[in-house]
Amino acid sequence: MLLFRKACLLVAGSAAILATALSARGNETWSAAAAIAALAAAGGLGAVPALVGYQFTLSIVAVVGAAMLRPAWFLSVGPLNVLGVEIPGVDLRAPALLQGIVQLVMFGMGTKMSLQDFAGVAKMPRPVLIGLALQFSVMPLTGFALATAFGFEPEIAAGVVLIGSCSSGLASNVMCYLAGANLPLSITLTALATLLAPVMTPFWMRILAGAVVERSFLEMMVDIVKMTIVPIGAAMIHNYLTTASPAAWRRTLLAAAIAAVAFVLVRTVAAANLADPSAPFPMPTTLASYLLAAPVAGVAYHFLAAMAPGIDRRIHLVSMAGIIYFTAVTTAAGRDNLLVAGLALCAAAVLHNLVGYAAGYGFSRIAGLDRESALTVGFEVGMQNGGMAAGLASAMGKLSTLGLAAAVFSPWMNVSGSLWANHLRRRRSEARAAAGDAASDSALPLPAAPVPPDSV
Repeated sequence: MLLFRKACLLVAGSAAILATALSARGNETWSAAAAIAALAAAGGLGAVPALVGYQFTLSIVAVVGAAMLRPAWFLSVGPLNVLGVEIPGVDLRAPALLQGIVQLVMFGMGTKMSLQDFAGVAKMPRPVLIGLALQFSVMPLTGFALATAFGFEPEIAAGVVLIGSCSSGLASNVMCYLAGANLPLSITLTALATLLAPVMTPFWMRILAGAVVERSFLEMMVDIVKMTIVPIGAAMIHNYLTTASPAAWRRTLLAAAIAAVAFVLVRTVAAANLADPSAPFPMPTTLASYLLAAPVAGVAYHFLAAMAPGIDRRIHLVSMAGIIYFTAVTTAAGRDNLLVAGLALCAAAVLHNLVGYAAGYGFSRIAGLDRESALTVGFEVGMQNGGMAAGLASAMGKLSTLGLAAAVFSPWMNVSGSLWANHLRRRRSEARAAAGDAASDSALPLPAAPVPPDSV
C-alpha cells in the first residue's frame, strides 16, 4: 500500500508540472492534468507521515477541486464497450443511486452504534438535553440568518438552512475522541439527534424554507427515515447479534423471517392495486417496505460478516468512499452555481461552523457543564450530517442548488474539526507532560483518519 501511495504522489507531481506547462501555453487541457494531479494526490497523501491523520479530509478537498476542474468526469460514466460487450451509461446524479450511497454511509455509521448509546440519556440527562436543544435551534436559525445576510438565491439559501437543520454525524465522535472530550456524551448526542432528525429537520425546513421547498413535511420525514433510521437500525441489529444470547438470537432470526414474509406480501398487494404497473408505490407502502427490510438486511449482513470478518473491519472504508462520492457529484452538479456563489458559501460555512462551536461550548459552560462536556456539545452542535443534506437535496431533485451547501460545508467542518481536536489534544499532552504524566497520553492510539463514516 505504501508503494502505491508513493506512486500516486509521483503521478500527482508529474501531472501538476504538466498542468503548469499547459496553462502557460494557453492549452485548455491543463484542467484535465490538474484534476489528475488532485486525484492522484488524494491517493498518495498517506505516504506523508505528517498528513496521515488528515488523509480523508484532504482527499475530500482534492476531489472537490477535481470536480470543479472537470465536472463531466463526475456526472456520468459510459456507455462503454469492453471486449465487445456494451455497458450502458450510468448517471451518477441519479437520485436512487445517490440515496443508496447515502444509505451505505449511514449503515457504516450504524455499525459503530448500539442500543447502549441511547441509554446514555438516563445517565446524563442534563447535558443531553442542552446539546439537543442547541443542535436543533442554534444551527437552523444561524443557517437562515446567514442565508439572508449573504442574499443567496432562494434554493441555495434553502440548502444552507437544510444542512443547519440536520443532525450531527459520526465525525463529531472522532473529534471528541481526539480532543479528549466526553466521548460517551458525544455518542449519545449523535444517536439521539439522528433519531430526532425525521421530525426536527422537516419542521425547520417548513418553517424557514417552506416557500422554496415544495416537499411536504411527511415526504421529507419519510426520506430521512429511509436514508438514516432504516440503515442505522439494520446495522444496529447486526451489532446486537454479535453479543446476543442463543435465545435472543433465535427471536431475532424469527422476527427477521416474519419481516421478510411481510415485505413480500406488502409489495405484492400494493403492486396488484396499482393502476399503472410503472407507477411508484404509495408512500405508506414505501415506508413499510423499508422498515420491514431493516431487520432482514441486518441479519443478512451479520451472516455475511461472520463468513468474511474482513468485511466488518473495512465497512468504514466503504462509507468513507461514499462520502467522497456524493461530495464530488454534488460539487460537479453545482459547479456553475459554485462559481457564482462559491466564496460567499465558503464564508457562510466558516461562520456557521464557528457559531456552532462557540454556542455549543459557551452556552454549555453558562449552563454549568464541565469543560469536557462543553467541548463535546461544541463539536456536536458545530458539525452537521452532510450526507443527510445531500441525500435530501437529491430526493427533491435539486442537487445542483439545494445540495451545494452540503458540498461546501462538509469539507470545511471536517477540516476545522480536525484542527480544533488536534489542537486540544496537543494542549492536553503538553499539560500532562508538565505534570509528569505524558506517558499516559502518548499511549492513546490515533485513528487512521480524522473522519469515520459520517458525515458528511
